[in-house]
Amino acid sequence: MANNSADIIIIGGGAAGLMAAAGAAHTYASRGISGRVIVLEKMLRPGRKIMITGKGRCNFTNLKQWNEFSGHIHPKPNFLKPSFYNLTSEKMIDFLESHGMETVVERGDRAFPASHLSSEVVDTLVKAAQEAGAELICNKEVSEIVRNAEDTGFNIRCVDGAAYTCGKVIICTGGLSYPKTGSTGDGYRWAESMGHSIRPLFPSLTAMVPEGYKTSESGKEIKGHIDRSTPVSEIGRSLCGNQLKNVGLSLIIDGNEVQNEFGDLDFTDGGIEGPIGFKVSRRCVNAIINGSKVSAVIDLKPAVEYEDLYVRIGTLWNEVSKDKRNANKLYKDRFKLLLPKVLPMSLIPAFTRLNPNVDHKTLAKALKNWKMDIVGYVGYERCVITAGGVNLDEVTAKTLESKLIPGLYFAGEVLDLDADTGGYNLQTAFSTGYLAGISAAR
Repeated sequence: MANNSADIIIIGGGAAGLMAAAGAAHTYASRGISGRVIVLEKMLRPGRKIMITGKGRCNFTNLKQWNEFSGHIHPKPNFLKPSFYNLTSEKMIDFLESHGMETVVERGDRAFPASHLSSEVVDTLVKAAQEAGAELICNKEVSEIVRNAEDTGFNIRCVDGAAYTCGKVIICTGGLSYPKTGSTGDGYRWAESMGHSIRPLFPSLTAMVPEGYKTSESGKEIKGHIDRSTPVSEIGRSLCGNQLKNVGLSLIIDGNEVQNEFGDLDFTDGGIEGPIGFKVSRRCVNAIINGSKVSAVIDLKPAVEYEDLYVRIGTLWNEVSKDKRNANKLYKDRFKLLLPKVLPMSLIPAFTRLNPNVDHKTLAKALKNWKMDIVGYVGYERCVITAGGVNLDEVTAKTLESKLIPGLYFAGEVLDLDADTGGYNLQTAFSTGYLAGISAAR
């Protein structure tokens, strides 16, 4: 076989691509077939996006069973079902451990490498693919994929002038998120050039930007996509760094509550993030793009009913007012003594600024119903995942082969499949990659 000829070429050496390589090469080996599997990766090293997952700790899967796992997959969880059952979360852990990586499971059924180093996940995936017999070629950027004249395979051209031929192609190029890791949307372009339709793309698992949180150089209001590097305003600075535990978050679109989540929320230099911020961001971004009015409502005391909180605050207010040390203090100074009893100190400046008319009688309502209008979102430069992608109606779920072009397969983020934070996206990439690999090799 000529040097630049292969049975299967996988484009993209990320989570889906490396698992596709392992699956394809292992399938050939187990059948005693000397099939050649090549991975072409545009970056100098594979798995660049895995390296930054979970702030470098890499929550690589989630051990929830399918009935619960599927509730975290969008927009068509049933499309993922054949891939998931072919390589479940438990099987993924077994796969990594069989190649020498120890794992641990933390709260929320989230699995990590025991070392808490994402680099170990990448190294293990590369080792597994290469031990199975796949070849990994880095710094090799593909520019074009075309069917050959006989419609029996594919010709692949690279930016550096190299050319490859193969019988089957698996596109695992990821989406548009974190473009510095190599995700620049190439796969969508190639899919379209071969007749596939692309569902609308938008950033997900990203920061939501409240009104007044960021400042433009001109001082004008900014909306829609607001780059992460845009400076935070004085209001933004007073919120930034606050991490809220066990709060409620409701998403309001055009006056209707469409989603309600409970958990942890962070204010960052991007805006509202954290697990529940990310969870509602998919609908939030889509609504803003479509011109809807969006608000987020934070319930700082979700475990306490409004009536009980109102009574509790009244009791605390009486204690403050009756304290002899406060006898001659102004109302505003006594109110300042009440706030730390119900709010974290670091949150008080921003809370009072954004609720300027709050007093001890309206405090319970403000704590349960802290509303912020959302005017924008951080885009692909720092979002975790790309929503939208190759239309699932044009791909066979049981094999991940194109229904339009025989021998063409898709896996990972390039598909119109995305998920919530918590290990679901990487497992989706691993499962679809592995199924595409073994399907192409059969």
